[in-house]
Amino acid sequence: PCPIVCDKGFAGAGIERAAAALGHVLIRPARRDEDGSGAFPGWLRQRIEAVIWTLKNQLGLERHAARTQEGLWARTCQRILALNAAIWHNWLIDAPVKRSLVAYDH
Repeated sequence: PCPIVCDKGFAGAGIERAAAALGHVLIRPARRDEDGSGAFPGWLRQRIEAVIWTLKNQLGLERHAARTQEGLWARTCQRILALNAAIWHNWLIDAPVKRSLVAYDH
């Protein structure tokens, strides 16, 4: 069991009961009709959107061309590892932009 970060669309007694039955805690922003004192930190949504943007755009996972779930998993992992290797290398050479993959684009 672990916390599940989700959108405010995952609201309702049924979903929260099902998650609690499995031992999970839902972390989501409050809806307009709810008290806004939830456990969802304000900065978290921006971080999640930045990660999704990086995966979809910079790493090309929106057009992944995988034919199976295993293929999608392999392509996702290889691209994340490649991005991490590029960031690590940029830190080693003291590049001005650490998260840029432009120098490695052929």
